[in-house]
Amino acid sequence: MAGKSVLKRLDWFSVLIYVLLVGIGWVNIYSSTFSEEANQSLFDLSHSYGKQLFFIGASFISILIILTLEANFYERFSSILYIITIVLLLGLFPFGKTIAGATSWYDMGFFNLQPSEIAKVATALALAKYLSDIQTDIKRRKDQLYGFLIICIPAILIVPQPDPGSALVFFALIFVLFREGLPLIYLGIGILAILVFITTLMFGTIWVGIGLSLILVLFLLLKRATFKVPIIPLISFFAITIVFSLSVNFVFNNVFEQRHRDRFSLWLRLEKDPKKLEEIRKTIGYNTYQSEKAIESGGFFGKGFLEGTRTKGDFVPEQHTDYIFSTVGEEWGFIGTTTVVVLFSILLLRLVHLSERQKHPFSRMYGYGVISILFIHYFINIGMVIGVLPTVGIPLPFFSYGGSGLLGFTALLFILLRLDANRLNEWV
Repeated sequence: MAGKSVLKRLDWFSVLIYVLLVGIGWVNIYSSTFSEEANQSLFDLSHSYGKQLFFIGASFISILIILTLEANFYERFSSILYIITIVLLLGLFPFGKTIAGATSWYDMGFFNLQPSEIAKVATALALAKYLSDIQTDIKRRKDQLYGFLIICIPAILIVPQPDPGSALVFFALIFVLFREGLPLIYLGIGILAILVFITTLMFGTIWVGIGLSLILVLFLLLKRATFKVPIIPLISFFAITIVFSLSVNFVFNNVFEQRHRDRFSLWLRLEKDPKKLEEIRKTIGYNTYQSEKAIESGGFFGKGFLEGTRTKGDFVPEQHTDYIFSTVGEEWGFIGTTTVVVLFSILLLRLVHLSERQKHPFSRMYGYGVISILFIHYFINIGMVIGVLPTVGIPLPFFSYGGSGLLGFTALLFILLRLDANRLNEWV
C-alpha cells in the first residue's frame, strides 16, 4: 500500500522530462559512437551505447530502491552518507585509477566508479540536514562557517585529483545558503572577486586600480547624501581589492597549470594577434573549435540521425561525454538544441516549484541543492560546448555518457521526488 501511495503522489511530470532527457541522450551517444564497420548490437557492452543502456537499466533499479525507502531515511542517514563519501574521496589517493591524467575513479572491473558524483548527492543531503537542524536564518558566523565547510571539504579533496571542474560544482551549493538567509554581501564579494580577476588579466592591475579609485571617489563624494558607509572600512576594502588584483598575475602564472592558462587566454582573447588567436583556437581550443563547427554545420533542422559528418569523422574529441551537445547541434540543428535547452529549463523550473511547496525545511533545502547542482552542470557544459565559457570538463546531466554520472544525477533527482511524494504526510 505504501508503494502505491508513493507512486500516486509522485510528480510524474518531472519523471517524464527525466525519461525524455535520458532517452534523447542515449540516442546521441549511439550516434556519436556509431561505426558502420562494427557489429552494431544495441546491447553490445564493448561499445559506449551498450554500456549506457546497462547504466540506464541500473538507474531504473536505483529509482525503485529510492522510492521504496522511507522519506525520513534520507534525513536520518545524511551525515553517515556524507562521511562515507569523504572516505571514498580520500581513498582515491592510494587506490584510485588514473584516466586522462585525473585519479578520480575506482576500478570496479566492468565499470569505473567516480566518488565525486556520489559526493554531490551526499553533500546536498548533509547541507540540508545541517541547515534544517539549526532551524534559523543562517546569520551567525559559526553557522555560516559550518555550512561552508560542508561544501568545501569534498571540493578540496577533489581539486588535487586533479578535477577542478567537479570541485567547482560543489560551490553551486552556496546558493542554498543564500536561499536560507545568508547575507547577500557574500555574493557581492564573490562577484567582485571574479570581476577583478578577469579585468586584471585583460587590462592589468594599473587600470583596475584606476577604475576602483574612481568608484571610491564617487562613493566618498556621494556618501553624505546617499550612502551610509563608514570611510575606514570602505578604504580598507579598497586596499584589500587592490592587493587581490596584484596577486592575480602571480596566481595565474605560478599556481595555474599551463593548460588552464591557455584556456583562460583563449576564453578572454588575451592574444591580440587575430592569426595567433585563430591558431590557438585550433590547437589549445581544438575541442571547442570543432564543437562550434559541428553545431554551426547543423543549421536550423540538422543533418539528420547518423548523418553528422563531423560526428561520424570523430572531429570532436570526447563527443559522447562532455561534448555530447555538439552531436545534437549537428544532427538535429537549432530545433534539437532548443528542445534540449527547453527541457532542462522546464525541469529546473518544475523543481523550484516542488521545492517551494515542501512543508519540511530539510526537503526544501535539499530541493534547492538539487537545482543548484543541475543548473551549474547544465549552464557550464552548454556554455563550454558553444564556446562562451572556458573548457571545464563536466558532463551534461542525464545526457552525457557515464555510469557514475547517470546514477548520481538520477539519485539526486529522485530523492527529491521521494521527499515531495511525502510532503503531505506527518514527518516522522
